Amino acid sequence: MAEEKSTMKAIQYPSYGGGAGALKHVEVPIPSPKKNEILLKLEAASINPIDWKIQVGMLRPFLPPKFPFTPVADVAGEVAELGPEVSAFKKGDKVVGMLNFFNGGGLAEFAVAPIGLMVTRPPELSPPEAASLPTAAMTALQALKAAGTKFDATDKPSNILITAASGGVGHYALQLAKHAGHHVTATCGARNIELIKSLGADEVLDYKTPEGAKLCSPSGKKYDAVIHCTTNISWSTFEPNLSTEGKVIDITPTLQTMATSMLKKLTFSKKKLVPLLLSPKSEDMKFLVDMAQEGKLKTIVDSTHRLTKAEEAWARSMSGHATGKIVVEM
Repeated sequence: MAEEKSTMKAIQYPSYGGGAGALKHVEVPIPSPKKNEILLKLEAASINPIDWKIQVGMLRPFLPPKFPFTPVADVAGEVAELGPEVSAFKKGDKVVGMLNFFNGGGLAEFAVAPIGLMVTRPPELSPPEAASLPTAAMTALQALKAAGTKFDATDKPSNILITAASGGVGHYALQLAKHAGHHVTATCGARNIELIKSLGADEVLDYKTPEGAKLCSPSGKKYDAVIHCTTNISWSTFEPNLSTEGKVIDITPTLQTMATSMLKKLTFSKKKLVPLLLSPKSEDMKFLVDMAQEGKLKTIVDSTHRLTKAEEAWARSMSGHATGKIVVEM
């Protein structure tokens, strides 16, 4: 445990750019938890596209706060040490959640975590399954809520389109939409069609075909909401496929997305483009972990990699071709 040694292995990058080749294997001091923090002995971490987008410089000058930087925020681990005034957890507890996104720290043997974004990991969930949930599944959940789904008895069936349904966010959004009773049309590549059907999709479009590129429902349905999990699809492609008050929830909004969204508001359009920025909430994390524990939310793990091979996981994520989640195990 942390008391037995003072340093740990970690992965860092020293500057913007460089991709997987810029990741460095280093030995650094084990951090100490402050008030309302816990020190975790990490078991697994999952990589999200935002992690390497920060390295590329898409959020400069805000992130990372300084170099060298230890990336990744989604983790599962065991409580090794308690900071002052922590009573919600005890040493030895298995937990899952998000590290402070600003500070990162997930690609390491130990990390300090805020207790507000951690929940207990039930034994039914393996560390890779649990670590896959926080950013991707919470984004999917909040996107569906932004589309009007409440996940209670008041939900009425809607027609939902999910783009890139075989990706990290997409495969969770598909399952959550079906759990809420919606009719789901999903897009993916040809190799993943059977997988997406097995996760509950009612209709599947191969995005590389002419029909798939147009996003037209095979049964002619108009979409009440689109959970948009990919990029480079224009509003003009979505618009004719939307119902009268249809919404497109864009989980990777760009400046163009923001401008189009504002224009729709200014022109009082009933069809809306809604940019979504994840707002981490412990109650959402608990809801997702409970669903996974009950077998209602499955994680598709694209690949697992040892910390010593973290650059392979990084490159896999940057390729854009992962099916499900990419995990690093400690």
